[in-house]
Amino acid sequence: MKNLFKFGFLGLALTIAFAACGGAETKSEQAADSLATEVENSTDSIADSLNNVADSVKATGDSIADSLKNVQ
Repeated sequence: MKNLFKFGFLGLALTIAFAACGGAETKSEQAADSLATEVENSTDSIADSLNNVADSVKATGDSIADSLKNVQ
């Protein structure tokens, strides 16, 4: 009878421990997902800005090249 209570209590303790760890893991996974989303959004924003600068530089270069063609 003592062993039945010991194993029952052990099972209850393990169940509570796994439930507690699972909740913390879910929160950390949510935080990691949120952080990953924020990093991805920042990266996309920076990439868009760099593309805009590259397009502007290319347009300026093309304009200069066209001007030089007209001079000759």
